[in-house]
Amino acid sequence: MGVQGLTGFVEERGVFFTELRVRDTKLVIDGSSLYHRLCFAPDADFRRGGDYGAFAAAVRDFFGVLRACGVAPFVVLDGGRGAEDRKLPTLRGRAAEQLRAAHGLSRGAGGCLVPLLTREAFVQALGRLGVPFVQCFAEADREIAGLANRWGCPVLSLDSDFFVFDLAGGYCPLSHFQWQSVRIPAAAAPQGCFVPARCFSAQRFCGHFGSLSKALLPLFAVMQGNDFVGLEALEAFFSKVRLPRGCAAGRGGKHLRLQGLLNWLAQFAEPAEAVDNVLKYLKKHQREEIRELLCTSMEDYAPSDVNLEDFFQNGSYECEAARKADVPQWVLDALAKGKLAPFVINALILRSTFLRVQVENMQRPSAHSTALPIRQVIYGLLLRVSHSTEDASPSKQTNELPVVCEFDRCQKTLKKTFVQAASLPPDFCDDRFPLDKLMEVPVSCRQMLLLETLGVKMSSLEPIPSHLQLPVAVTCYWIRCSEPKVKLNQLKALLLMIVSGELQRITDDPDPTVLPAEDDSVAYNEFLKWKEKKLQNNDFDLDAAHSFCQWQCCLQMGLYLNQLLSTPLSEPDLSRLYTGTLVHRLYQELKSAPSVENLFLLSPKMAQLYLILLNTVES
Repeated sequence: MGVQGLTGFVEERGVFFTELRVRDTKLVIDGSSLYHRLCFAPDADFRRGGDYGAFAAAVRDFFGVLRACGVAPFVVLDGGRGAEDRKLPTLRGRAAEQLRAAHGLSRGAGGCLVPLLTREAFVQALGRLGVPFVQCFAEADREIAGLANRWGCPVLSLDSDFFVFDLAGGYCPLSHFQWQSVRIPAAAAPQGCFVPARCFSAQRFCGHFGSLSKALLPLFAVMQGNDFVGLEALEAFFSKVRLPRGCAAGRGGKHLRLQGLLNWLAQFAEPAEAVDNVLKYLKKHQREEIRELLCTSMEDYAPSDVNLEDFFQNGSYECEAARKADVPQWVLDALAKGKLAPFVINALILRSTFLRVQVENMQRPSAHSTALPIRQVIYGLLLRVSHSTEDASPSKQTNELPVVCEFDRCQKTLKKTFVQAASLPPDFCDDRFPLDKLMEVPVSCRQMLLLETLGVKMSSLEPIPSHLQLPVAVTCYWIRCSEPKVKLNQLKALLLMIVSGELQRITDDPDPTVLPAEDDSVAYNEFLKWKEKKLQNNDFDLDAAHSFCQWQCCLQMGLYLNQLLSTPLSEPDLSRLYTGTLVHRLYQELKSAPSVENLFLLSPKMAQLYLILLNTVES
């Protein structure tokens, strides 16, 4: 993310930082950077699809430390790709990198890969903890800078673009934010605690290059290459100009060009003069086009005039880009509150989506192909296909269905496929209910569309606790649609994992209106003892992993469809729902010791829940 080579250059020197004690202040947090940082814990397992409980606990601990230090956090998340889709080449490159990482992990190599539902688990955790957050319409960097400057407080992120923004309260990289070393004092302690951090000083950075003006940093970022601008356009400049050497370059001269460019820019008082001098090195017919490119791209570093403070005070804010995109107001409100995913806004505005790769069997079709029919219904709702009449010819019907471009893996490469939206039932094609009036469709119809898409009747879900109805409906769909077919032990492992999450929930957060059952806590302690035991066989089964990846893909799209229909079923708590290391372990043990199925026998309530889940799915 951000400006090529800049983080390495700044970190190697270390002289551009000042020490900071973060306490009793507002703090604007780049949500995307934070959830990546917390997810890449040193002991995290990236092969088995994510442990969302451990991740949610890390989120809780992080914000607990901030609260103890009197820090008021405000989290800002990226939204969609934006109507111009300027980052598409960068995103394609990133998706290809993730695919290589997933392939490496599938073969036993090291590496990191964000589990599929991490972002959803993060948004849920923020909601539970009451941490104020907003999801922007598109890329959030400028909004983050604008909000932090409005309040004069620091930005916390891990994105080198923030070295370039002019930030009144400074930029604290997450890599120097030592929240885990904070010792929270006893309540009586007179001195409050603080988070030791380091703050980047743009003044020191510019001083390092003589008289470099801060106003030239955006031009430097654009010329060096960032997520929006590749270097190809300026190769002619770099091949002809003689860049001053200045101070010693980094190890092996790897930052020579970066340093030379900063030293060269230091001779100019302001950006317009520097741009004129860059253009002298280019062919005449290129100059105006490159001037336009440079000037437009520098605007990416002007803090936004979108006022997010309005959102944190009143729950809504004005966004020019969103107004231009002509998106229904309820969609924008739901997006801002994290009740709709960026996937939805990308499908709506760009008719284009990225499907994130997991650690799956690369010889097989993508795990996302199982959930294709659910995605087609999402696309049908967003792009509103009218119900085909009886007499329309098949060819005519096909032409009328909108198409969405999906980026997904085909074996070990990223491919784009064009997917048709589904044709919807008459209720949803009634001209009285376009997308902006989707919420006016009766809830019973919305629930029926969700359940019909998943191939389940409400009557069969009635014995299931309401917060588990969606995951169970998704599990029924997974059993029916997965190729190759789900093995019985994979299903049992998944259901036992869901029951363990329930047992943990009633033990950790007991319902005050219900008397706690002694046998539940006994069963939970026995379960914890079982987890402590050394595994006889900790082999990684790639085919089982592929099957559990398919389940997560179905769950993700089930969640998105449920959200788009304004949650006719309760949204499940992901931190209690999926633990990759546990489901893989249960599957391994069921193969060798089927008695593991009786793991929760000491709690009649949990034993009964397991049987109800199993019977519902099998029937």
